[in-house]
Amino acid sequence: MPRGRRGGRVSALEGGPEGREAAAEQILLRGIFEIGRDSCDVVLSERALRWRPIQPERPAGDFQYDLLCKEEFIELKDIFSVKLKRRYSAKQQGSGTLLGITLFICLKKEQNKLQDSTLDLINLSEDHCDIWFRQFKKILAGFSNRPKSLKILLNPQSHKKEATQVYYKKVEPLLKIAGIKTDVTITEYEGHALSLLKECELQGFDGVVCVGGDGSASEVAHALLLRAQKNAGVETDSILTPVQAQLPLGVIPAGSTNVLAHSLHGVPHVVTWHVQPVDVCSFSTIGKLLRFGFSAMFGFGGRTLALAEKHRWMSPNQRRDFAVIKALAKLKPEDCEISFLPFKSSQDLQERESNRSLPLPLDCNEQWQMIQGQFLNISIMAIPCLCSVAPRGLAPNTRLNNGSMALIIARNTSRPEFIKHLKRYASLKNQFNFPFIETYTVEEVKVHPRNNTSAHNPEEEERPHETASENSFPWNVDGDLMEVASEVHVRLHPRLINLYGGSMEEMNDSKATCNCL
Repeated sequence: MPRGRRGGRVSALEGGPEGREAAAEQILLRGIFEIGRDSCDVVLSERALRWRPIQPERPAGDFQYDLLCKEEFIELKDIFSVKLKRRYSAKQQGSGTLLGITLFICLKKEQNKLQDSTLDLINLSEDHCDIWFRQFKKILAGFSNRPKSLKILLNPQSHKKEATQVYYKKVEPLLKIAGIKTDVTITEYEGHALSLLKECELQGFDGVVCVGGDGSASEVAHALLLRAQKNAGVETDSILTPVQAQLPLGVIPAGSTNVLAHSLHGVPHVVTWHVQPVDVCSFSTIGKLLRFGFSAMFGFGGRTLALAEKHRWMSPNQRRDFAVIKALAKLKPEDCEISFLPFKSSQDLQERESNRSLPLPLDCNEQWQMIQGQFLNISIMAIPCLCSVAPRGLAPNTRLNNGSMALIIARNTSRPEFIKHLKRYASLKNQFNFPFIETYTVEEVKVHPRNNTSAHNPEEEERPHETASENSFPWNVDGDLMEVASEVHVRLHPRLINLYGGSMEEMNDSKATCNCL
């Protein structure tokens, strides 16, 4: 059977570490099923389903025979549902003719992608299939992290208003197959999910799922974290050590870029019940918490979003292109002072996690570094930030939960050079190989604009900050506009929220590397 057929992971198990693991596992069932067009010897163990085509005897050492008989396997944790496969006819009464068993699988594939798939185990024996079906159901019921009930928040206005169709046509049928109960709320205005999650009863749910774009997902994550602080009695005006969100968050993307979903799965749509801890940033000013989020841009990125928000009557693609072109036409640097606390090591991360209940140390001036000058853009990212327009990601060295943020600074340069830098994101070239780009790995960042005259100068016919409020600067936080008039302090909080998703770390060994902003 060729490599990757039906989504299975192929491995020649003889003598390798996977083979030794397989030999050590307890075999639960063994039998004959037809898979594809081959009759296969199928073995179900505690951790995996393995199968090998049954071939006629051939001389020992026959190379072609060895290739044909390579064993394929699926880890049971990747199976999210199982059902009996039957054929129904109009004249037939009852349950239909049994054909076998269908497994619904979420598998890691090549090129950094996860893919939904099915595997049919064909056998016409009712008794045989019933034994296997019951065993599969027993195993799946034993996964404690599998949700049984989910709160769904659906934003019908995301991107091209496709969220409702995406959920009811693609997602809901899969949830029904998996036997998951759902309670759906369609959000009616910006901030609806936030106000709802602050007060609604969540005790009966195993997780919360957001159907929408990056802004919607960020709003729900922010709401879950605020609720966790409230339940724990933590004062939210000045958070040093926030409490972890109590429920995991699932993201069904229906936006324009879907950065969070791409960063989790490598693709914009997937069903998986694996739980992945993810780092979160807190944004505060003058000791007051503004919000939680995963990524932010100040300067060009913030002004572009502010312009796009001003022209929401346009279609999403038109709005985005218009905002980028106009922001580039009015390209102007910000005079800023940037202070940051460098990320020390993974050992430091372990110490921070083990002492999560203790307050963070007060700012130690000799540890902080400061740079100042004219900056076109400042990016602060805690997650990979993969998306269709930046397939390699926006920051190569950031992962979902390595306890650090990427600080990427574009100093003042000519418009053509800055455009060259932006175009690199869509290619496989190094987007940071420019003399005006600086990158740092950090734990905390403070961005302090040193003047605000450009934001409210009446002499300018068209102002770069025309969509920001008077005396404030626009920030792009996870695709949401945040306007702040003073210094913004960004802290990284390791593994503060759990998201339903696979680990992209396991997929980074492939040739297409995962890069992050």
